[in-house]
Amino acid sequence: MSGVSLRLDEKVVLITGGSRGIGAETVRLFTLAGARVAFSYTQAQPQAEALAASCGGPDYCRALQQELASPADGRELVQAAVAAFGRLDALVVNHGIWPPDDAPIAQMSEAQWRRTMGVNLDSVFGLVQAATAQMLKQDRLVADAPRGHIVLISSTAGQRGEANHADYAVTKGALISLTKSLSSELAPQGILVNCVAPGWVATEMSAAALAHPEVGARIAAGIPLGRPGSTREIAGPVLFLCTPLAGFISGEILNANGGAVLVG
Repeated sequence: MSGVSLRLDEKVVLITGGSRGIGAETVRLFTLAGARVAFSYTQAQPQAEALAASCGGPDYCRALQQELASPADGRELVQAAVAAFGRLDALVVNHGIWPPDDAPIAQMSEAQWRRTMGVNLDSVFGLVQAATAQMLKQDRLVADAPRGHIVLISSTAGQRGEANHADYAVTKGALISLTKSLSSELAPQGILVNCVAPGWVATEMSAAALAHPEVGARIAAGIPLGRPGSTREIAGPVLFLCTPLAGFISGEILNANGGAVLVG
């Protein structure tokens, strides 16, 4: 009796922000599923190169250094991924910035606002535009299978907002709206677009907050499961959405937050 397979053999996947945290775990999981993976990083070159080597080296996994702050940056990264592996079957938009210091809207600088919009939203337009064009022009690997998959990573902040971080919350809310718009547009053409919205996840970026006695306790109290998620618990749903088992799912906002926000 054969088991259920989540294999992505022969598929090529581009994962942005893949050198650390959720992105790195997503890279690992997709390569374990048999995909060839290109992932982007900005500054963490040692970590990126080590991750690519541990996931099979240049024939299976490549780290691409690319700033993502404009539509042109996004298009350039897609071109690099296609140049590396010859096609593109799935795009996972995981990169983003979260300015760590509170910035009340009355004091938030225009420079911070524009920087967050550029990285978290403008570059996504270029990525999605170029990835869609590539998927539409290439042959399907399997005749009746989807032409491609796009998974955008949002956040609970995009669903309920976040005081003193309006710039971040706006971009993550926009990704939810973008998911729904792209699904309506692209599903008839065979490209399935979905979104994963994580809550608190134990990563390098969140470590200080989670370790703080008062802040960490307050965070845990707001999660029905009583703990933050692991990076594998976010990467797993992302992988699922790119497999044949999710072939009838499009426009979905998949919450991976321990029950903290019940909005789809």
